[in-house]
Amino acid sequence: MDQSPATVPLPRPYDGLTPERVLDAVESLGFVVDGRLLALNSYENRVYQVGLEEGAPLIAKFYRPGRWSDAAILEEHTFTAELVEREIPALAPLVIAGTSLHRFAGFRFSLTPRHGGRTPELGDADVLLRIGRFIGRIHAVGAMHPFQHRPRLDLASFGLAPSRLLLEGQWLPAALEPAYRSVLEHALAEVSACFERAGAVAGLRLHGDCHPGNLLWTEQGPHFVDFDDARTGPAVQDLWMLLAGEREEMAVQLGHVLTGYEQFQSFDRRELHLIEALRTLRLIHHAGWLAQRWDDPAFPPAFPWFDNERYWQDHILNLREQIAAMQEGPLPVC
Repeated sequence: MDQSPATVPLPRPYDGLTPERVLDAVESLGFVVDGRLLALNSYENRVYQVGLEEGAPLIAKFYRPGRWSDAAILEEHTFTAELVEREIPALAPLVIAGTSLHRFAGFRFSLTPRHGGRTPELGDADVLLRIGRFIGRIHAVGAMHPFQHRPRLDLASFGLAPSRLLLEGQWLPAALEPAYRSVLEHALAEVSACFERAGAVAGLRLHGDCHPGNLLWTEQGPHFVDFDDARTGPAVQDLWMLLAGEREEMAVQLGHVLTGYEQFQSFDRRELHLIEALRTLRLIHHAGWLAQRWDDPAFPPAFPWFDNERYWQDHILNLREQIAAMQEGPLPVC
């Protein structure tokens, strides 16, 4: 099973990806561009809206060299294509000349139709219900067979590995390192305890990063975009990022989501033990991701607060709050 990147990540992987090269890559597949090029908000990959002489613009996504193998990228494309075949509103890359993954000047890229939309109103019960229905349908497809080339969301990859990177790379101010080591050890122990309480929950193919920014809302409902972090994991990973506010508010929101979800897919209530554990892992993983990508020149201007003391003070505080949240027990469903 291929669970590792194709190669060692490069520190400046996009130096050769000029605007002209982006347009030439799209034209290499038979399209005629009109010169309009808009860089979209993406850091892990590079994503552009490209205007065409005829027809609607396309979205060109250039994959970060060294992150995923070809097989892992194509597995993501296959998953989204399965969803589209079942009329689930996901955006799948175009298949051109028999493949959805293309190469140009040393870069791998895909083309996807552009789809507009706005951020969903997650305070609206009906919106949560409808989103829950579609995630239930996505998971019903995701449970049909496993990923073979994509990793699993677990304590090792989202907790232990980024923690080791941060500590060994000496990213923390020296004065804060003892406090961070202590709170990190406690947080990871609580994460492990949450997984133990949940027991052997099933894993399935997930969107993996189902936050509101990856949902485009229209009058027809949600459209799910950016499956780049698709992986195997517990179903609740695609649900908890829709929840916000105080514990009581999140319980009500989760109830609306699950009402829609369970119309299409059963939900194991033991996974409620994992919500705060997964939130904790995301905090740790995000810090490790920033450290790993810091040599990419796009990152320091976009995240200028990362390498200052205030960020790490807040990070330690957030982990302490997560320890308390994990100890409080599973979120009830209202």
